[in-house]
Amino acid sequence: MTESSGDRSAVAPARPTLQEVAALAGVSRATVSRVVNGGSGVRAGVQAKVRQAVDALGYVPNPAARALMTRRHNAVAVVIAEPESRVFSDPFFARQLRGISRELASSAVQLVLLLVADTGDYAQVGSYLSAGHVDGVLIFSLHRDDPLPALVDRLGLAAVYGGRPGWADADSSALYVDADNIGGARTAVQHLRERGRRRIAVITGPLDQTSAVDRLRGYREAFPEADPRLLAESDFTAPGGRRAMQHLLARCPDLDAVFVCSDLMAAGALAALRESGRSVPEDVAVVGFDDLEAPELWGAPALSTVRQDIEGMGRLMARLLLTRLELSFAGRAEEAAAMRPVVTPARLVVRSSS
Repeated sequence: MTESSGDRSAVAPARPTLQEVAALAGVSRATVSRVVNGGSGVRAGVQAKVRQAVDALGYVPNPAARALMTRRHNAVAVVIAEPESRVFSDPFFARQLRGISRELASSAVQLVLLLVADTGDYAQVGSYLSAGHVDGVLIFSLHRDDPLPALVDRLGLAAVYGGRPGWADADSSALYVDADNIGGARTAVQHLRERGRRRIAVITGPLDQTSAVDRLRGYREAFPEADPRLLAESDFTAPGGRRAMQHLLARCPDLDAVFVCSDLMAAGALAALRESGRSVPEDVAVVGFDDLEAPELWGAPALSTVRQDIEGMGRLMARLLLTRLELSFAGRAEEAAAMRPVVTPARLVVRSSS
């Protein structure tokens, strides 16, 4: 039976091979492999001949073969120890992921996103990481006693943490990017005191996270005589901030200011204050933390807040990990281990809520 030409599948042209590049350049396959995979020990003139042959033939290295040769996958896992509902509803995570993604993309490195909603997800994350799909890992939103750091350490993966891990003070090799949470919180509360506020409450995040602990520490440093009833722990969400503000108003109806340890919680606190009939800042002054551009915070009064460069911190996390990986692949393990954490500034932005 004769096939019509329209029924025949097109045959793709054969890809140029490493051997063909070697023949055209007049060198060995091993030399071509070293040049295209970024290896050292090849004279500049020979490199130029190989690259000319690569261009002439249109040779494209096979990614799988390259990974076997270099033991590199050009992929990084980003692990967030939060459920999907939290990650995709909180602008903080979107901004940090944007910074990470842009930095990795500029180095042609793939981002693989892994979320941990509950304890059952740790086995899946561990299985994926142990299969060798990625070169390193970026981890943030850790809670106390989270098994992720031990898992990553056991696998020998290079890691950078978003936020100071709770065990970092005891491990000088821990590499992380954090904001000056203590200093930023201290400045916020000092600002409220300078405005004449005397009953300053605080709404913290979960106190099994170092960012929440550090912001509470900054509050206490600026307001050491605070009534313990002025403290409410919440969960870094707007509904949580609303509930915490309601509890504070019930316990301490004469409070005249509140430092809220995230902008989303501040949005909830503002809603609770409106519901209670209190004016901001006339009755209660409010300062948040993050400087998010979130829909919940649009409108009046504009929120005073402590600004941290969230996207820039994401980019810095990725940059530190890529640097550590480059040093490790180059056999410079001591330099990689000597890299140090980075703490970025946090500054007060005063608006009409305080």
